[in-house]
This record gives sequence, structure tokens and C-alpha cells, in this order.
Amino acid sequence: MRASRTIMIAVTAGLLTAAPVTVASASASADTVAPATGGELGWGPTYAPGKRAVAKGTLTSSGLNKTRIPATSTVAVKGRVTDLTKGPGCGWAVFRISYRTNDGNVPFKHRSYLDCSRGTPRAFAFTDRNVALVELKMCSEGRGSRPSDVCLYAGTWKILYSSL
Repeated sequence: MRASRTIMIAVTAGLLTAAPVTVASASASADTVAPATGGELGWGPTYAPGKRAVAKGTLTSSGLNKTRIPATSTVAVKGRVTDLTKGPGCGWAVFRISYRTNDGNVPFKHRSYLDCSRGTPRAFAFTDRNVALVELKMCSEGRGSRPSDVCLYAGTWKILYSSL
């Protein structure tokens, strides 16, 4: 009994590390998460609470590296963020990118794009390497050098890409 359980655990672990799986959270269906094996996916429109800002774009993944755990790839994101507020607020598109470092850690960083020009979209684009996870959150708040902590840490993130 003990030997068969050990074999089953080893086989399951081998299957999990052999092929990265695209995951979807409760807030994102399977067709809104970019395939981990490569390709382009259109995402959005994604709205801030109260529909005070919106973002839409594409995400392209390429060069999946399955030799590392977690598997990583190069991800290019292009899009537009639009401020829909009626007052002094602005629209923020905030991306949380989890990447693999050379020492094996998987930290994250934020990339944020601001639009305060009511109704006129602002284009943005970025590319990152060794990416394991890309998430998006839309916020509507005042102009600043960066999004507030409430924007960054309250609420939920929408998963755009995952190789975990």
C-alpha cells in the first residue's frame, strides 16, 4: 500500500511538471486566459468599478521555456486605457507580472498606465521575459505618480496569462 501511494505521488508530480497548464480563475473563463504554449489573445474590455475606466488590448506569448519550474515565456502586451470619469479622476490599467529570476524565485512587479483625458484612449505596450503570470486590474482614482495602495491591494486581479 505504501509503495503504490509513493509511485502514484511520483507519477502525479511528473505529470504536473511535464506540461504547464493554462489556468483560469473564477473571474476569468478558459477562453480569456492566453495559452501558455504561445499565441495571441485579445483581452477586454475590462472595467474599473463603476465603469469609470476601461482597457482593452492583446497579449502575445512566445518562447515557452519548459525546462524551468515554473515554465516561463516572453509576453508582449499592447492595449489602450480610457478614462470614463466625469470629474477629476483618472483611469489606471495596472498589470502585475510574476517572473522567474536566475536564483529560482518568482517575485512580481507592477506596470501601470494612466489616462486622465476623459474619453480619449491612451495606448501602451510592454514586453517582458521569463514571465509566469500576467494579471490586470482597472482602477479609477486621482492623478498620481503611481496607483494607490487601495488600487494595488484591494479587490481582485483578472488573469490574462499563466504558465503555472
